[in-house]
Amino acid sequence: MSDIERTEFDTGPAPSVQAQGLPGGDLSPTPQPGEGDAELSLRPRSLHEFIGQPKVRSQLELVLGGAKARGVSPDHVLLAGPPGLGKTTMAMIIAQELGSSVRMTSGPALERAGDLAAMLSNLIEGDVLFIDEIHRMARPAEEMLYMAMEDFRIDVIVGKGPGATSIPIELPQFTLVGATTRAGMLTGPLRDRFGFTAQMEFYDTPDLTRVVTRAAGILGVSVTDDAAVEIASRSRGTPRIANRLLRRVRDYAEVEGDGIITVEVARSALEIFDVDERGLDRLDRAVLDALVRGHNGGPVGVNTLAVAVGEEPSTVEEVCEPYLVRAGMVSRTPRGRTATPAAWQHLGLEQPADR
Repeated sequence: MSDIERTEFDTGPAPSVQAQGLPGGDLSPTPQPGEGDAELSLRPRSLHEFIGQPKVRSQLELVLGGAKARGVSPDHVLLAGPPGLGKTTMAMIIAQELGSSVRMTSGPALERAGDLAAMLSNLIEGDVLFIDEIHRMARPAEEMLYMAMEDFRIDVIVGKGPGATSIPIELPQFTLVGATTRAGMLTGPLRDRFGFTAQMEFYDTPDLTRVVTRAAGILGVSVTDDAAVEIASRSRGTPRIANRLLRRVRDYAEVEGDGIITVEVARSALEIFDVDERGLDRLDRAVLDALVRGHNGGPVGVNTLAVAVGEEPSTVEEVCEPYLVRAGMVSRTPRGRTATPAAWQHLGLEQPADR
């Protein structure tokens, strides 16, 4: 990000999977400890370089292009979608396209109104303020943000009780870019203050193949077309996972082979790392096995499944279940989780006629 004038990071990043008590892994869409530098080197620097999300890119081109033509800051932008799809990257690109700097923080780090006031008062004209997991902001900070977004001013309360004084502080024109994995948890007043909302979608295999090929070029790794498709098809529609799997396959190719990633090398490496052809890992398959073999396809509660696989209920519900449901292998019903015919088929079992 050397081509961005001033990029500053807050000291309070959004809690990772590990911080929430959930296990990390190659197939977790949340950032893992120590991979920040690797991710940063692979991030595109412009909308032209950004792969996938064609609708979001074309919409942003219009929003940013119109603002630049008028010489003003663009409307505030909300980026919504599952983790790992490029929301943080898109915020950096917005700043790059505007030729401005970006300040980065996260919702959980803004516990008090004073935390937000300190960040807002340090902005300069045209800055981009990026708040990750914005739906997790504390209510006092969120209420202060309303006025900052709408009127570009904040009121700081000094003192307590009858002697308290309100000091108005004028803010420079800035653009807030908020990212959320749960748009439904945003309050109405906050959501309404965003001028443009972009919904990030999961990637298809062709786009993910381009992501893998581009990342391989940056990393200096030789990968065949078939191998890139193989890695992309097991990446759960998520670029972050695709890049992570590419690095693991690269390790295997360098240690066990000549450094060239062929489709055979990719399959062997992903087998060692417990990633099957549908993108399921050991824990995913354990959940399916407990549901199908242990409970005859369900319905069964998430707490019972968690005990069966030796994990916390939150792990099953937040790490495994979203992809299993999206892959059409598990259904969530009022009575509990049930296995679909695809789950029986994936485990190589025949579904009973009464299921």
